[in-house]
Amino acid sequence: MNKDRIASFEWGRLIALLAVIIIHAKPFMNAPIIDELPWVGLLLNQLGRFAVPLFFILAGYFIMPKLSEMALPTLKRYSLPLLKVWLAWSIIYLAMPFNLMKFYTEGYLAERSGYWNFLLSNPLNTLFEGGMVHLWYIPGLICGLAVIALCCALKQQKLILPVAVALYVYGLMAGSYQPIFGIEAPVFTRNGPFLSTLMIAIGFMARKHNYKLPFVIAALLAIGGMGLHLLEGLFLLKQHGTAYNINDFLMGTPLWAAGIFFMLADKPDFGRSPALFKLSKDILGIYLVHLLIIIYTLNTFRILGFSGYVADISVIAIVCVVSYVIVKLIDKTPLKNVLLR
Repeated sequence: MNKDRIASFEWGRLIALLAVIIIHAKPFMNAPIIDELPWVGLLLNQLGRFAVPLFFILAGYFIMPKLSEMALPTLKRYSLPLLKVWLAWSIIYLAMPFNLMKFYTEGYLAERSGYWNFLLSNPLNTLFEGGMVHLWYIPGLICGLAVIALCCALKQQKLILPVAVALYVYGLMAGSYQPIFGIEAPVFTRNGPFLSTLMIAIGFMARKHNYKLPFVIAALLAIGGMGLHLLEGLFLLKQHGTAYNINDFLMGTPLWAAGIFFMLADKPDFGRSPALFKLSKDILGIYLVHLLIIIYTLNTFRILGFSGYVADISVIAIVCVVSYVIVKLIDKTPLKNVLLR
């Protein structure tokens, strides 16, 4: 079975997962360097922004054959297990206290009520996100796939890229570029189909048309896209006072993620090993649980007074190991049918 899997793509997924963990762990964000801004932490945050787009591209690549042949049945079979997992983890994140000191001193309802009220203040956005911020990935994936599946079902695959680009442009104009264009969206445009559809479409079209790029060209595309993404964030910060680390998707992001995808596609057997495939099958589970481990690790560090650069690095290592162990434990229980896809 492993012979049919693409080793380089599995490495890409693992590196993307590590990038997501670093984004959420926020290392070096208390180390101001220039203009009282923690530029090391800010750059690390933005350097990981290829991760979720790459997940989307790979999802589009792998689902293309079945989605092309049986669009709506495939969408249903693919989406229902993901929605089950999304709902289960949303309930967990809604129920688990985040601030352990407040929970201890003021009680469960006092700790939780503020977070619940925050989510209820924008219920439509919460619907597209779930019980915790990182869970937006699952509704975003399903929404993007639904757009492409509808085009396939209507025999209008030629519309996939135009529709995806239009959604992406709107998502940027009402998202990171909202200070420039002044467009107000009913939801945070990172959520839903606005930005995910284009990424999924890139993977879908790459497989459908067997698009390939030589490794060097793909690397230049990735570097150029990354550079554009970083410069866009700097422009928004300087010109419009937008925080540098809030930009999930910018104009350069699809180029950056696509470049990485084509680099990986050009070296399909890179790092092939049984251990790789054994580890990579737990990526979704680790993604789902990791933010809870980050929250409790940072709580513990604050209680113990453990801070500084060593703490910043330690939290990443702890989260990787503990999240993996928890997923393996879940996998040995009946809960795997609810909490893991």
